[in-house]
Amino acid sequence: MIALIQRVKKASVEVNDTIIGAIDTGLLVFLCAEKNDTEQIGEKLLKKVLSYRVFSDDAGKMNRSVQNLDGNGKQGGLLIVSQFTLAADTNSGTRASFTPAASPELARALYDRWVAQARKQHSIVETGEFAADMQVSFVNDGPVTFWLQVNS
Repeated sequence: MIALIQRVKKASVEVNDTIIGAIDTGLLVFLCAEKNDTEQIGEKLLKKVLSYRVFSDDAGKMNRSVQNLDGNGKQGGLLIVSQFTLAADTNSGTRASFTPAASPELARALYDRWVAQARKQHSIVETGEFAADMQVSFVNDGPVTFWLQVNS
């Protein structure tokens, strides 16, 4: 699975001109399942996302995770948006191939499981809508963006 995470001041996602998810300070997570992914791979990726140190401590070093923004346990938000295009194979030609992407059925199951597990482990979780045409707005803080991938 792949997660493209962005440290944000705020982020929101709209479907049909209606905001369906929004957060203030936290992580915007674009999430993608690939064809050989499993629930166990998803759990490893979630653990990594929740503990990845992308927020600054008092010395200005990226030493704090979304689960501990201020050093005292304050949590930031997670806005989770499905994005199968992260699995694009761009090695040849000028049009991406999506053969590495999971089937829609597997991707939906893994996405739903990932969101459910995130909600069990984190207090502020918002989402987009799987397979919908979404408009995502955000203010990237930094900018700080990381590509996280877990294969097994």
